[in-house]
This record gives sequence, C-alpha cells and structure tokens, in this order.
Amino acid sequence: MNKARASMEHLYRVFTAPEGRESKLAQIEQHLSANLADFLSRHVVATATSLEDIEQHFDDFTVPEAPQFVSDHAEQLLEKLVANSVNTYSPQFIGHMTSALPYFHLPLAKLLVGLNQNLVKIETSKAFTPLERQVLGMMHQMVYGHNESFYRAHLHSANYSLGAFCSGGTIANISALWVARNQALPADGSFRGVSQSGLHAALKHYGYQDMVIITSKRGHYSLSKAADVLGLGRQNLVMLPCPEQTLDPELVLAEGLKLQQQGIKILAIVGIAGTTETGHVDPLEELADVADQLGCHFHVDAAWGGATLFSTEYRHLLKGVERADSVTLDAHKQMYVPMGAGMVLFKDANASNAVRHHAEYILREGSKDLGASTLEGSRNGMAMMLYASIHIFGRQGYQLLIDESINKARHFANLIKHHDHFELITEPTLCLLTYRLCPPDVSHQLAEQPEESHRLNQILDNLTVAVQKQQREAGKSFVSRTRLATSRYNGQTITVFRVVLANPLTTSAHLQDILNEQLAIAMKTESWKRLEHCCTTP
Repeated sequence: MNKARASMEHLYRVFTAPEGRESKLAQIEQHLSANLADFLSRHVVATATSLEDIEQHFDDFTVPEAPQFVSDHAEQLLEKLVANSVNTYSPQFIGHMTSALPYFHLPLAKLLVGLNQNLVKIETSKAFTPLERQVLGMMHQMVYGHNESFYRAHLHSANYSLGAFCSGGTIANISALWVARNQALPADGSFRGVSQSGLHAALKHYGYQDMVIITSKRGHYSLSKAADVLGLGRQNLVMLPCPEQTLDPELVLAEGLKLQQQGIKILAIVGIAGTTETGHVDPLEELADVADQLGCHFHVDAAWGGATLFSTEYRHLLKGVERADSVTLDAHKQMYVPMGAGMVLFKDANASNAVRHHAEYILREGSKDLGASTLEGSRNGMAMMLYASIHIFGRQGYQLLIDESINKARHFANLIKHHDHFELITEPTLCLLTYRLCPPDVSHQLAEQPEESHRLNQILDNLTVAVQKQQREAGKSFVSRTRLATSRYNGQTITVFRVVLANPLTTSAHLQDILNEQLAIAMKTESWKRLEHCCTTP
C-alpha cells in the first residue's frame, strides 16, 4: 500500500489539488451536499458507546511524524469521530439549544473557509467588514428601533460601533459588562480610568467599597466568568432567588439600595430573555426602571430568546428589551446559523469606545477595523452566515420558525399535562419546558401528604436521572435534565427533564414517542418499584 511522503510536491497538492471524485473526502462532501440527514443517520452510530471507549481513539499524545493521504484520514474521521458524534440534526434530539441547520449553510461554510477572512482588520476583510456592520445594524434596529438617520450616521462610521460579533454568548456578556465597567469608572482629572489604572485604584478614586452585578439564580454561568475576568470576583455576582423562575424587580431594588448604603457600586443589572434552564423571560420593563433608579447599566442576556423579536405575535414577551444599554444575541441558536455566531449590541453607538484599543500595525486610529473595540482579535466572518439566513428566510420566515417552536412547546406541555404518569414543572414561555415522571398514586400522595414530599421527591429525582441516562445511552432520542427550586414544593430543589423544541423537523409523533420511551424505561427501574412500594405501604 502506498504511503504519503513529506515532499513539497505532496504539500503542493494538499494546498491546491481537489480530491478526485472517487476519493473518500469527495464522497463525504457529495453525500453531505445531497442529503445531510441521510448522511448523519448512516454515519452517526446510535449505540451505547462510553466516553472512555471513545477516548481510546484519541489517546496518542505525539504529533505524527509522517504525513497521511487525505482520503485515508477522511476514512479515519468517519470511523472515530463522525460515528461517535451527536446527531443534533435528529428531530428527537430535543435536549439542548442545538438544532438542525438549513442545507445552504454547508456550501456557504466551504465558501467561508475558502475565503479565510480575518475580521480584526480591514486589510484582511475588505468586504466582510461592511457586511458585518450591516448585519449588526439590522439586529440593532430589530432590538432598539432607532430612526433611519441614526443608522445612516453610525452604520459605517469609523468613530462608532453598534456592537460586535463574537464566538458566543459568553464573550458577548463579558464584552457588555467590560464596556459597562469602563463607563462606570472613567478617566477623571489626573485619574486615568479603570482601563489604565485597574479596578482597585478606580474604586478608591470614586470612593466605592466594592462593585457588584445583580442577576437571578437563572442567570447564565458566563456571568460568573465575567465577574471573574473583570476583576470583581465571583462572589460579587449577586444571584437573587427566583422561585417563580424570573427576577423580582422589587427584590432587585431592595438589594441594590442596601448595597448602595454600604458604599458598594451596582455595576449592572442583568435581565434574562430566555433562561437556559426554563426559557423564562425576566420582567425587562420593570428591571429597566430599577436600573434607572439605581443609576446602573442594564444588560439583557437574550442569547436564547432574542430571536423572538422576529415574531409579531410573540415579540411582546421581550417588552422592555429596547431599554437595555446592551443586549446579547446568539445567531447559532434560534437564528439557525452554525456554531460561533454570538453578538453584543449597544444602544448608544458611542458605548464601545470605552474599550477601544489601537496598535500601529493594525487598528490604527481613524480606521474602520472592527478589532479596535472587540474582546476577540482574529476571528472569521460568521456574519456572512447570518446575512445569508436573514435574506433567505426574511423576517417572515423567521417568524414562522419562532411561532412554530413556541406553539410546539405549548402542545408538548399539553401532552404532558394530560398524561397520568407525567408532571409539567414549568410552563413554556418560549420553546423550553421542564417536566418529570410522576405516577398518579405518587402525585396524589404528594398532594395529600406534603410531609412526605421530601422523601418522595428524592425517589423521583433518582427516577429522572436513571431514565435520562438510559434514554441517552439508547441513542434513539435525547432530553437533558437539570435541577430546579420550585415553589410548588415549598422551595424544594427537584430533578427534571428539560426539553428545547427549536428543531422544525420535530413532530407531535416524535414527542409522543419520547414520552412513551421514557415511561417504558421508567417502569423497569428500581426507583419505580420503590415508588410503588411507598404508595402501597400504609
């Protein structure tokens, strides 16, 4: 068998020569382009393979000495990587915020890689920079709705930026709070500002004892990262309880006033528009009022729920988002764009200048280089993927997708509520909901004997974990699980199934099959037998 050899001729072919039609890579490419769903169903193996077994394929820690033919390597990728990947395209994969993608993103991804633009500077993204600015303007207008003269003045101005694309919600949240921190502690006389002098000196100059961010227990873990990275410390992320799953504005105001009396600066209130665990939307209008009263930045993390603004029927669920100083969006969630397309938007076009940087070889003063006001430096042109989707779907197309997802979640909630063996825990606001198995006798006992709720909920927790694991390992379908404090059981934290119904290919029949599978698995578990015993023993 021929072996690849390291030579300039071989490397030249790798850089320039397309694979022959009979090569493995060409076959993969053709199959992907012709029928992505069929490719995934054939090559992603739905069997119970442990992580430890998969790790055996990737346990060589030395760089290969000799080169390999592209086709040979493609074959190995099919066997080791693709076969053991997760089929997020499947209509029965409803456990996370990752879904099927429209087919046109496959060839566009090839175009994106082929062009290999770097959005940090104009010199490597001459057309992509204006495109990204336009897409940011479109998203900004959808959120804030400023007039035409505002966008004519700011869209392509070297002096302003309406926001930034980034790899995801984490970087977007950090970027928003970075801007907020620099605006809260700016240069003042001989003091050079927090960006130059650091947090300790800035707090001392302004006479603050400390600085905090306020959000709810449902706030994304990236907010904790932001508090860490920005020097505040994770303990200064104040996460208030939310037994009803949303942030209580009165509680925020009371906490904020108490902290201010202690000489602590409230950097920001963070409202969530589509919590990761339950899909709830905080009362954004009221939180904006509280931010005004406390004189702090108001940030809305709409990484999940922001796309709801495309829908004329449901955009009212995000009422008040237009009052946010900054907003996080993720196009790789409900805008159906591949991974790595987050955004942060700023209401004030001048806001991002609080973090503007310059360098002599790039990001020169007065240039339109996007990297001057972004946390990330080198990055690809993912804005192109959203640009394409916006034009191919149009707002009306996105509205259909959003409306269908929310209506589907409500339908699934009704299936659960009318099933004797399931209990709906959180009603869907958007297209997320939580539920669990709860046999009729157990449900009755929980209602009649609340003193037994702790013991019964522990058994139900074990049942939920066992069913979720077995369903995942069986590979036919997938829901995730989480733990929630709920007012239904006096604040007890319980384990629940969590589903995300964003895949347009998921049908009512799929949802019914998932419930049937869960019940069949449950009835064979030890926890189920324990529940039967609890309900039959006096």
